[in-house]
Amino acid sequence: MIRLEADADFPTKLREAEPDIVFNFAEGFGGPSRESHVPAFCEFWGIPYTGSDPLTLGVCLDKARTKETLTHHGIPTPEFQVVDCPEQLNRTIELPVIVKPLHEGSSKGISQRSFCATWADVEAEVTRVVERYNEPAIIERFLSGREFTAAVLGNDGDGQVLPIVELDFETLPTDAHPIYGFEAKWVWDRPEKPLDIFHCPARCSPQLRHRIEEIAMAAYRTLRCRDWARIDIRCDGNEAPYILEVNPLPGVIPDPAANSCYPKAARAAGLSFDEVILTVLRAAAARYGLRVPD
Repeated sequence: MIRLEADADFPTKLREAEPDIVFNFAEGFGGPSRESHVPAFCEFWGIPYTGSDPLTLGVCLDKARTKETLTHHGIPTPEFQVVDCPEQLNRTIELPVIVKPLHEGSSKGISQRSFCATWADVEAEVTRVVERYNEPAIIERFLSGREFTAAVLGNDGDGQVLPIVELDFETLPTDAHPIYGFEAKWVWDRPEKPLDIFHCPARCSPQLRHRIEEIAMAAYRTLRCRDWARIDIRCDGNEAPYILEVNPLPGVIPDPAANSCYPKAARAAGLSFDEVILTVLRAAAARYGLRVPD
């Protein structure tokens, strides 16, 4: 095994190393297509790699392009608008809304102030997001129901949704809005004092679980994800699930105290962290006609 840092020297080091296959979990450093950099160089040099291709990674990091694709294929996602300044707001989306950066992940730019109940709040948050992150803001209709995340593992024929993770917003401070943003991930939840916000398996009826699994796999296939992904889902007041975001390069922190959702779902399925990594590697190798030794 060779470790390669995805830095400015990566293309040269990759060509010199000539690995049989690359296990990719590099998120990149800059730009709206930063998660596509490593797989793009792998394709340039003709080297097999795990996970989704550059196109899927680029589309999914752009929340609007993701939602446009889902909408075209009839997969439910909340109504949205993308703006570069408050003057572009059309004010047709039902309040409250969530305002967040268009091209970020790991809840970057999503905080308690992202929940906007008035148009004055929306204008202020759009201004902050655009100035702070130097990118457009996406305004998304807020759904008042429960929130889940679905970890998908494998490809067509053996693809599966691992046990669904549910977010319990009742564990947040009493005056907090029910969103899983920066504070919930990085301030209120710390390894030395974990926030008991997750239930896995989720506490939902078989009917709701089936519907969540159904739209998660539909989004996975429609956006041409490969090997693995994590899909965030939220319900409206009638428990109808909608896709919030698709993460074809899911975060995977092995320490259970870190509250990383994908490993949490895998543990509920009886899979160790190492088993997940090997399953992803074997799924990718199978696409290239390679065999991973036992």
